This record gives sequence, C-alpha cells and structure tokens, in this order.
Amino acid sequence: MKDDRKAVSKWAAGWTRRKIMGAAAAAALAASVPGIAQAEILELEKDELKFGFIKLTDMAPLAVAKELGYFEDEGLYVTLEAQANWKVLLDRVITGELDGAHMLAGQPLAATIGFGTKAHIITPFSMDLNGNGITVSNEIWAMMKPHIPKMADGRPKHPIKADALKKVVDQFQAEGKPFKMGMVFPVSTHNYELRYWLASGGIHPGFYSPTDVSGTIQADALLSVTPPPQMPATLEAGTIHGYCVGEPWNQQAVFKGIGVPVITDYEIWKNNPEKVFGITKEFADKHPNTTMALTKALIRAAIWLDENDNANRMKAVEMLAKAEYVGADKEVIANSMTGTFEYEKGDKRPVPDFNVFFRYFATYPFYSDAIWYLTQMRRWGQIAEPKTDEWFIETAKKVYRPDIYMKAAEAVIKDGYAKKEDFPFGTDGFKDPTPAADIIDGIPYDGRKPNAYLESLNIGLKGQQLVKGADVVGG
Repeated sequence: MKDDRKAVSKWAAGWTRRKIMGAAAAAALAASVPGIAQAEILELEKDELKFGFIKLTDMAPLAVAKELGYFEDEGLYVTLEAQANWKVLLDRVITGELDGAHMLAGQPLAATIGFGTKAHIITPFSMDLNGNGITVSNEIWAMMKPHIPKMADGRPKHPIKADALKKVVDQFQAEGKPFKMGMVFPVSTHNYELRYWLASGGIHPGFYSPTDVSGTIQADALLSVTPPPQMPATLEAGTIHGYCVGEPWNQQAVFKGIGVPVITDYEIWKNNPEKVFGITKEFADKHPNTTMALTKALIRAAIWLDENDNANRMKAVEMLAKAEYVGADKEVIANSMTGTFEYEKGDKRPVPDFNVFFRYFATYPFYSDAIWYLTQMRRWGQIAEPKTDEWFIETAKKVYRPDIYMKAAEAVIKDGYAKKEDFPFGTDGFKDPTPAADIIDGIPYDGRKPNAYLESLNIGLKGQQLVKGADVVGG
C-alpha cells in the first residue's frame, strides 16, 4: 500500500510541474497549462520524508501542506507522525529518525548552544505568531477575581495582569503552601511567556543554574513540565494550579469546566513569535533542494490558512480534528482557530489574531525573534554566563536561516502563488523594535540591543550576574 501511494504521489507531483521527465516534457506541459512556464524544476536529493509534530493547533501548516497536496506538488512524499513529547521529538530529529519537525522556537537555539542536548539545528521557516494562553483552576480564578477590574457589564477587564495572581501567591506563601504551574518544556515559548507574565506582576518564577536545572531557585511560583495534551487532566487532579500551553488545551479547560484562561500571549506580547520548523544543519547542507521544496510547501500552507480573512479556518479545523493530527473536538479547536477566544464559560471575545500563520510576515525567521528567546534564556539562568550583544546576534544567525526562506519565497512568487509584497524583501533580518504599548509590562524590545533590554527588566539576571547555589552574585 505504501509503495502504491508513493508511486501515485510521484506521478501526481510530476504532472504538477516538479519532477517532470525531461526538458521536452516540461516544455510541453508549460505550453499547455497557463502560468506554468516560469516554474522551477528542482532535482530533489531526498523525496521521502518523515516529519514529527506535537498535537497542537499550530502544527496546522504541516497538516495543510499534507492534506492539500502541497508537499506532493514539490515532489515530496511526506509522512507526518505525532510525537510523545518535545524531548522525544528533538532527539529523533537529531538521530535522523525524523527528517524535521514542528518545534518549540527555543529548541533549535538551545540545542545549538548546548543547553540540554547538543546539536546544530536550524530553522528556515517560522510556523506562526501567538497561539498560547495561561489558564488557572476554578479555585485560583475565584481567588483572583476580587482583584481584577471590571467592565461596565460586569465582566473582567482584559488584559488581566499578574498583579491579581500575586495576591493569591502571597496568600499561599503565608500559609506555607507551594504555588505550582505547568509549562510544556524548559526552552518553550510557554515557559518564557509564563515567566514574563508572572515577573511583570512581581511574582518571581525562579532561576536555573548549571547545578540546578529545576528552574525553581528563589521562585515564588514553582514551574514544572507537563506535556500539552495532559495539561487539563493535571489541572483537574489538582497537581498544578495553572498552566501555559497552546491550543486547544486552554479552551479544553473551559469546555470541561475545570479552569479559566486569564490571558493570551497576544495580550502579553502582541504578535509574538511561536513555533518553528526545525531540521539539522547537516540535513539542510546535504539536501538543499529538498529543504527549499519543503519550505515552499509550508509557505503555501501558511498562505492558505490566513487568506481571505481566515476564510479557510473551518476547513483547517476539520483537518486538525482528525485523530492523526490534534484529535480534539472540532468545537474546541474552532474556538480559537476562527478568531475568537473563550475565557470564562460564555465569555467569548473576538481575538482575530490569536492564531496568525502568514500575515505580518509570520513565516519569516527573524533574527530578532531568535534573540528574544536567547535573552530569556540568559534572564533566567539557562545561559549561565554573560554574553556580548555580538554573541546574541551571531548565535541567532547560526540557527535562523532567512536566506533559505527567501529563496523559497522567490520560487513561490515565481510559481504564481504569492506576491512580492507578501514577503519582507530588503530586510536585514530584524523587526522594528516592539513598542512599549504592545507588551504587558510596558517595556519595549529591540533585538539589536539584547543586553540593554535585559537591563530594562525588573526581575532576572543582567550584566555580570551569576547564580551561585541559591544566590545571585555579581553586578
């Protein structure tokens, strides 16, 4: 069956202008099909690929590229395989069991600098913006509500700041009880977003050190790892008091009546970077045409997900609801994927940019996005020693590969699937600084000045500071 499917896939790909047998056949096809004459014919180094993912809605570009035949259009026979957790996923990419994967943005960076598993991972494609939320249990929500301003209709005023949670954490501490929250992985966006939000309200989320990788040194709130699909059950069991995770697992807490999402990451940092597609540098070097082809397919999928004001999102929800992808109820997935977000049960509000897959140059791997993750690693001690601005920039350039992305983008434009203005031609790889108004604590971010940014943050390591035992030393 697999061989039959592969044969059909290759036949179809050949007639969609990729692996056409010979220049004469290509010319004949170009003459008979309008718009095909400019298409580039790539000779793929490897056409049978296996990609990994975690069951989250932001794996959507992979599912769309598979389901709509975009991989096949590029001559690629792709198998998508759900992974048990982020560590297993990364390990399997490193060993070559997976050719690439939907990854946490921090994973390629952490692996490349040797925090955890050491390997040179790159990303030619950023998968999305936003998409996460922070949820607390019903008990914690009830304790927070008296400290949250209300709108005229009595509903809580958003965004909800962590100041309201600090009152609860202080009460837990006074009673000698630990306050525990879940995140999905130590180098996940979720860990850094949760830490950012907590710190903005004066709640210390804890430091890491070379001798203590728990991340709980000096912590007011104890953060631990829980795989995304297990978040709601772990919250319901009382093991944690809240969590930060991607969709659909915040909306699942509302659906089950066990918790309340208090803030989305869009409200923490407007249009923040999220997942990436990761491959080893060795794979990219050995298979440059294959790397370009898969990037082209993913760009097309991202375009489809956002085009015509998200008109295709319900079709995407149907795909993602399948057991082999996310496997959650369509109603739960649709809550956020179609431009709304439900906080308390019945309190559904418009958040049109909760999931962004292409607009705002979402798929371009900006160096400034990579540098933000590196600053958070330094802030919380995962990068133990001080680093120069040049180190942050050069490390970002080793991992984020806009050169590959733009080559693929040019081919997508040439093929007639996008316009030049859809991509940031002429950029130096850095976004304009994020203004104070777009970040929850009112502190702007400029990726060109990472150490100045670290100095501006109230809680966290800066300058020459180091974590020694349970203390922060140095200036």
